[in-house]
Amino acid sequence: MTDGLILHPDNKTRCWWPGTDPLYVTYHDTEWGVPEFDDRALFEKLILDGFQAGLSWITILRKRDNFRKAFVGFAPEKIARFNPTKVEALMLDTGIVRNRAKIEATIAGSRAWLAIQERGGFSDFLWDFIDGRPIQNNLKHRGQIQPETDISRKISKALKAEGFNFVGPTIVYAFMQAVGMVNDHLTGCYRHAECAALAEKL
Repeated sequence: MTDGLILHPDNKTRCWWPGTDPLYVTYHDTEWGVPEFDDRALFEKLILDGFQAGLSWITILRKRDNFRKAFVGFAPEKIARFNPTKVEALMLDTGIVRNRAKIEATIAGSRAWLAIQERGGFSDFLWDFIDGRPIQNNLKHRGQIQPETDISRKISKALKAEGFNFVGPTIVYAFMQAVGMVNDHLTGCYRHAECAALAEKL
């Protein structure tokens, strides 16, 4: 490994953080940093990033299918109707992270999402903070990656005002990286140029 880069057996150089875990590498190669504009998909990723708080992303990634089943495909209109009985059932679901505060935050977040949708859409709400264009960072070393930024702090504040929880600036910045609002693949990673090219097509 050199400055946050790993050369893999397929002769591709990647960011260090997925290591060599096949599931994590696939996520790095196909999802992380790809501009996402689907309202529901953005909601799912924000909620999962909230569940990640205090844990590693690979833990959430391994449970993602279980989360999707438990939260009915992350359909906010369905989650918004969850009642205390449903919350108790989720607290017994070993396939997800059983954290009451995070489960209840998901229900509150779904209601906030529905309110934002009525005003124009969750995707527009988020992407308007960066004028609809992914931020292209050109970072050479892992130490240059920031845990949060002024923009993530602004988005965090706006989401909290709407009724979301577990959306602190660091969580929001991780979310921005994941959904391609910012390209934080290191420049030596083969995906940096590919994600930049995707942004150019927007």
